[in-house]
Amino acid sequence: MKPIRRQRLILIVLMLAGIGLAATFALKAFNENLMYFFSTTDVKDGKAPKDALFRLGGMVVKGSVERPDADLLVRFRLTDFSQEVTVEYSGILPDLFREGQGIVTKGRLNERGVFVAEEVLAKHDENYMPPEVADSLKQPQATQDQP
Repeated sequence: MKPIRRQRLILIVLMLAGIGLAATFALKAFNENLMYFFSTTDVKDGKAPKDALFRLGGMVVKGSVERPDADLLVRFRLTDFSQEVTVEYSGILPDLFREGQGIVTKGRLNERGVFVAEEVLAKHDENYMPPEVADSLKQPQATQDQP
């Protein structure tokens, strides 16, 4: 093989290796930042990951919001009208947060099965609800309506 062909072949192999390495890093970063959505029924059924961040959505149960201490800790329960999950959040809740309203939280489960939220998102008007929350709320109601 001529020296010029050998150099071109080495260059092509190095370029392909670089592209493969870049694609591997991009897919790894994408996979690490991927966050799944679960309903309260999914969490109670054990489908939610125990060691990873995920989103949990549902309706805030009326009468469940409690502030146990003088600090910013808030404890409340979320439901999809089938199962309930206790959520703890330390921080300032959104202005639109209230009981009986649909919300989405981001966090992880602790060893007691309580969802520890890092972020709480509340809907911004009465016509909007995240599609995942709307779907998860419709499923249990459909099964309850059947005889």
